[in-house]
Amino acid sequence: MRRFLDRLYYASGAIGAVFVALICVLMIAQSILREFQVRTGAVNDVVAWFCAAASFFAMAHAFKHGDFVRVTLLLEHVGERTRRALEITALAIGAVAVGYLSWWANKFTYDSWVFKEVAQGLLPIPIWIPQASFALGSLLLFVAVVDELVIVLRGGKPSYVAAVEERHAHGDFSSDV
Repeated sequence: MRRFLDRLYYASGAIGAVFVALICVLMIAQSILREFQVRTGAVNDVVAWFCAAASFFAMAHAFKHGDFVRVTLLLEHVGERTRRALEITALAIGAVAVGYLSWWANKFTYDSWVFKEVAQGLLPIPIWIPQASFALGSLLLFVAVVDELVIVLRGGKPSYVAAVEERHAHGDFSSDV
């Protein structure tokens, strides 16, 4: 199961990276096409959807690898036992919050599909298609948060803490800036 989940998080991050690359390609293509007087208004809609997709698909990977912003000021000044209790509390609250987000994101996307809603921009496509990245990305983040909660409940060190410690051990403090 661990191997499957780790591959899922990496795949999710890779999909987010592909969307970032696609944004770059679309923006460059749009700039070039404008020089040839080609109308490219619908590209703005696609770029906006790709920005959302890049963000939501990358969240699970970023969370698991310690790239989310964490305020550790309190955690650095308490004992190991208290730190563990605070991590469990934070992860439990996070699991509930992200689970709630995921539930409504998926329901919202499903409702858009059922009611056959169409995007109101220059590119009239079924709106559930771009919304699917929000639904899937939030679900992946929920799985990642619950995964971390289970790791900590079983006595393990959170993956995001281990990832930051490993970067620090190699002299990489760039995430602390």
